[in-house]
Amino acid sequence: MATLNGLGPETEHTHIISVLVENHFGVLARISGLFASRGFNIHSLAVGPTHDPTISRITLAVKGDDRVVEQIHKQLNKLVDVIKVQDLTSSGEFIDRELILVKVAVPAARRVEVIQLASAFQAHPIDISQETMTLELVGQQTTIEAFLEILAPYGLLELSRTGRIALSRGPGGMHSSFVKNYQRGEHSTMHSTVQRA
Repeated sequence: MATLNGLGPETEHTHIISVLVENHFGVLARISGLFASRGFNIHSLAVGPTHDPTISRITLAVKGDDRVVEQIHKQLNKLVDVIKVQDLTSSGEFIDRELILVKVAVPAARRVEVIQLASAFQAHPIDISQETMTLELVGQQTTIEAFLEILAPYGLLELSRTGRIALSRGPGGMHSSFVKNYQRGEHSTMHSTVQRA
């Protein structure tokens, strides 16, 4: 375990890292390859377009101490397609959500019972058959884990998770003004530094 300034072990915890990238073919493969080649463990990864079709946002959940996370920042900033990297966990307040679809073994006699449990978590049944029910839930990771624990005794048949997505609260974050500066060619100095809001 790493130490910080010789003062004892540094604690590992999950960091949510938001990365703006140019929307080019192969960018995601280069980023995932970077993590694999350096032994960084990705707990979850979500990627999608932003309001600007030329730019995508990648949200990574990674576990490690501050030294590992700093290395991740440096390595990501070396990639030419990366516009900005922000460690939301270190920057302060942020909002994060995850979507799950979970299929549960539910005979007709217990269907109302499961629907009532789902309602308590604000989950929604989106498919019902004679023996199964598929539920949809959007929430924070702790809520999702609690929901899955409640459903486990019924029999979890299938589970699909999007991974965590996140944005910083309030005025901080990766705004369009930064992107416009980048697109005007003012990114040479921006790209060379680790960006932490």
